[in-house]
Amino acid sequence: MSRASESARTPLSRRAFACASLFAGAGLLSLSGCGSQDAGTTETNGSTEAADTSSSTQDAPAQADKLVMGITVDPDGLDPHRTAAAATFQVTNSVYDPLLKVTTSGELVPGLAESWETSEDGLVATFKLREGLVFSNGNACDADAVVASFLRLQDDAAPRKSEYAGYTFEAVDERTVQVTSSELNVAMLTDFAYAWSAVVDTTVADTLANQPVGTGPYKVVSWTPQQSVVLEANPSYWGEAPHIANVELRVLPEATTQASSLRAHDVDLILAANEQVAAFEGDTAFQIMQYPMNGVQLMAMNCANEVLADVRVRQAINMAVDKDALIEAVWWGYGKKIGSHFPPSFTGYVDCNDTYAYDPDAAKALLEECGYSAKELTFSMRLPKSYKEYVNAGQIIADALGKVGITCNVEIVEWATWLDEVYTGRVYDLTVVGHTGRLDPITLLARYGSESSENYFNYSSDVVDGLIADYRGQLDEEKRAEDVRQIQEQLAQDVPALYIQSPVMVYLADAGLEGFVQYPIDIYEFKDVKLQA
Repeated sequence: MSRASESARTPLSRRAFACASLFAGAGLLSLSGCGSQDAGTTETNGSTEAADTSSSTQDAPAQADKLVMGITVDPDGLDPHRTAAAATFQVTNSVYDPLLKVTTSGELVPGLAESWETSEDGLVATFKLREGLVFSNGNACDADAVVASFLRLQDDAAPRKSEYAGYTFEAVDERTVQVTSSELNVAMLTDFAYAWSAVVDTTVADTLANQPVGTGPYKVVSWTPQQSVVLEANPSYWGEAPHIANVELRVLPEATTQASSLRAHDVDLILAANEQVAAFEGDTAFQIMQYPMNGVQLMAMNCANEVLADVRVRQAINMAVDKDALIEAVWWGYGKKIGSHFPPSFTGYVDCNDTYAYDPDAAKALLEECGYSAKELTFSMRLPKSYKEYVNAGQIIADALGKVGITCNVEIVEWATWLDEVYTGRVYDLTVVGHTGRLDPITLLARYGSESSENYFNYSSDVVDGLIADYRGQLDEEKRAEDVRQIQEQLAQDVPALYIQSPVMVYLADAGLEGFVQYPIDIYEFKDVKLQA
């Protein structure tokens, strides 16, 4: 395990850290570089003096061959085509590769495809694969294998089937894959950069959930559910070998356990609960890294519920909750309040926070207008046990709704149950959850389309459907921007959710760790990470 580094680091105060977080959240897509100093913010001693590198007598520090990261939630499987869970993608992103990759600034760069081109009409994308690609089991990853993988994304069992339903795939030759869209989709290329579009070996499809086979920098050695996932460098990887040969993702559900394990140097890296950050400020053995998240956190409302189908009830719920107080209480103020499903880090963000501002008296009056007197409304609120902040937020929201006459029966369920019954089955009234980032605005907003498999809100709007369709087929950039503006404003009016915030992700790490990056689609990978032994 790594030892404490002797390099001096003086983190910001909590107040300064919070302000820095909010400021950083406004410019995520403008960030560049490939290290944590560029992609996020690492707290240092504040010196602007260049380091003295003139001495040749100074040996480079020895590097560890193992990294241990504490994670809160166990993956729900290791097959990227069969899940919508971010916890799974954080593992599989190091095991599989998509055709395209993403830089910290959101730019598309080569992945399995070394080059690509699109037709003049925008309907056809042609990808040229790298030469000699193989899966970790030795099978060839050629054009036929890639096509087979994409066809699997169109299966009924694929959570994102609808996103790929309009594509046809063809192996032109051994290294060339052609993708044809049934209609113009200006976001087409981004569909092949997400973790869920990773290329898998379909010849072993039945065992991918437990024994993944990909082309990534690591392969899975073992997975003990609720305990750990162990990775080791993949000798068949097409790129440069990872700096760290072995990675363990250790499941530690409790934030206090994660923090104490980090302090004891039993783990090297954790995604911190915000209340844990202050305890590490000023400790030179550790570093604080922050990344504005290209995503949102919200309380979803099931519009299929007879009562919640009335937009006035949803509006009243929004006015009953003090979002500023909620963000401060649950996330220690590390986030940016939002009024629709759109993070401030995205170009084209519209501030819709005042559409239904906090006003509990107005909420009561609106409920009475709907014919509901005090204590007549009762909803269930299903919350995912593995995500403490969502549980805490849900309980605070339930208390706030109680003050305007709405009873919320809180039910805390296992993550697998939540995915199956809430996200997929849509059997719920209210729930609190977060959504990870996308690369194009329409892929962030398209979940509100009436036919979207991700529309667990059961929301339907002819206006929104029309705007989504127009964006996908719209070559005029200004018109697309107008579509995005109107969708945001329509969602703010219709409020299928209580939109809470775009969060800031805070990591705590050993001071000797470097090269860790979180990308705009809210994934990280380990191949570029170094750790002093």
